[in-house]
Amino acid sequence: MQITEIYKSIQGESTHAGLPCVFVRLTGCNLRCSWCDSEYTFTGGRRMALDEVLEEVERLSPDGGLVEITGGEPMLQEREAIPLMQRLLDAGYTVLLETSGERPLAGVPPGVIKIVDVKCPNSGEPETFYMENLDTLGLQDEVKFVLSDRSDYEFARNFVERHALDRRVNAVLFSPAFRKDAEGDRDCSHCLLDPRELAEWMLEDNSTARLGLQIHKFIWDPALKGV
Repeated sequence: MQITEIYKSIQGESTHAGLPCVFVRLTGCNLRCSWCDSEYTFTGGRRMALDEVLEEVERLSPDGGLVEITGGEPMLQEREAIPLMQRLLDAGYTVLLETSGERPLAGVPPGVIKIVDVKCPNSGEPETFYMENLDTLGLQDEVKFVLSDRSDYEFARNFVERHALDRRVNAVLFSPAFRKDAEGDRDCSHCLLDPRELAEWMLEDNSTARLGLQIHKFIWDPALKGV
């Protein structure tokens, strides 16, 4: 499989935020989101055999723990990514899959926690979510919406209500988008949508979603890779 990087850091998003996690970042993505912070994954990387990837994960986290398969879009390499996820589960790891949900997810092993990033209108990639994937989601999974303004928020709110996501999955996450050129200061000034404003909208609507922040961008320089 084509791998951009494998590293250990703090999980910055989802309900697992704050926990140590090994990230296996696969190369390649077929979407071009306007706020994407991982364009460096679109090309390049290096070929690694499945056993090589597993060895590196075990070196970084020999006693189990959290592993996230991410990208890019990892499901573009479904043929290799699914066996990798199963091998990690068999080895006792808790496995997260970060995906846009644009590719079918029916083949993902049942033990994997799917974190599905449904693209909002201002991402530049609206209506790319593969709707049949709703039937693959369970009570361990999570659905994330990255928001840049009120129209994105209303899209996410209506999507959650229309598909009763709060009853389908473990968590629904609303997260403010970061500027793709963010660097230096580790604060909310880089957010395209002020988290306080988002929080106020959620409180006004009595939202069942969870407000999420990319905490790794508040710990390290938001432009830093491999963290």
